[in-house]
Amino acid sequence: MTINKFALALAATTALTFPALAADAIKVGLSGPYTGGSSSMGVSMRDGVKLAVDEINKAGGVNGATIQLIERDDEAKNEVGVQIAQELINKEKVVATLGFINTGVAQAAERFYQEAEIPVLNNVATGSILTRQWPTEKTNYVFRNAANDTIQSSMIAAEAITRQGFKKPAILSDSTNYGQLGKADLTDALAKLNVTPVAVEKFNVGDTDMTAQVLKAKEAGADVILTYAIGPELAQIANAMAKLGWKVPLVGSWTLSMASYIDTSGANGDGAIMPETFIELPTTPKRKAFIEAYHKAYGGDRMPSPVSAAQGYDSVYLLAAAIKQAKSTEGRKILAALENLQEKVEGVVTTYDHPFSATDHEAISANIPVMGLVKAGRVVPAHPEDVAGDKALRVKPKG
Repeated sequence: MTINKFALALAATTALTFPALAADAIKVGLSGPYTGGSSSMGVSMRDGVKLAVDEINKAGGVNGATIQLIERDDEAKNEVGVQIAQELINKEKVVATLGFINTGVAQAAERFYQEAEIPVLNNVATGSILTRQWPTEKTNYVFRNAANDTIQSSMIAAEAITRQGFKKPAILSDSTNYGQLGKADLTDALAKLNVTPVAVEKFNVGDTDMTAQVLKAKEAGADVILTYAIGPELAQIANAMAKLGWKVPLVGSWTLSMASYIDTSGANGDGAIMPETFIELPTTPKRKAFIEAYHKAYGGDRMPSPVSAAQGYDSVYLLAAAIKQAKSTEGRKILAALENLQEKVEGVVTTYDHPFSATDHEAISANIPVMGLVKAGRVVPAHPEDVAGDKALRVKPKG
């Protein structure tokens, strides 16, 4: 065979082989903010997802096929999230998608997956509405393995009012969908305890001085500040309190655990309390293995956002179990498998045993999160007794 004939034969063989290999891959979308103020959440989530995918692929994949991630940076912008959703659905032909950090982005983009009958494993965004945007439709393709804001707001209110005994909370939230929906949930949770906030203030993403908002809370006589916002701006609340020489507790949503809050606030941020599905401690063998694998792969001694990393990791195993059970990558069959998942999935956050049903697409129940505390640059349990012994691993009640 001449060189030219050999080259032609090789080219033909290659042309046949590469599409065959591509067909064997299960294409899964992965979107989140890998740049900007939400990036500590997005990067941690992405790294947790990639760690799980590597583990699964090295073990033989799912039904003999490897998982191929199609990654996109949504920049925490609603319009970019919409563009990415359309690209992943129409161009990349993903069979499912993982991710979403920001409630606004998820709210804008998830409807395209719903229309295309492509399952979404929402692994970080917590807006309560996200798994129930289409109440009149027979099927819902959005699932979640994060603690929604109804759960978190109730925990925040209970911590501040019931457990610690404060009576005059102020609410500070950002102007995003996340902040405003969370504020509404938090106001409702306080009302159930017969408490009305003495001040309600908001600010924009990117604001670097919260002195005015904090001063209004102080002048209103607030004895605790409750927050719903993202890390960088939250840090400015703590810094403004220090600037004014006013120290009251800061209790807010899980985003107070982000590196962008902890690092930007420094010593001013110590003492902040928030709900957490995962605190970076080796309290179970699975958590120990995950923590070690994460730092071996990505370095450092502290995850930028442990909650995002753990939930991202778990979402891959939930999706893989559903595809395995369905023996298909068809959206309707994956949805049916997720709603009646037969295999127990040992995750970092919890062990998932029938986590979803046709009427419940929330894998995380109210008993699973615990309160975390920022202390010396890390998040530790706010109440160690809550994670002692058999309380370390909390599972969703059946039924």
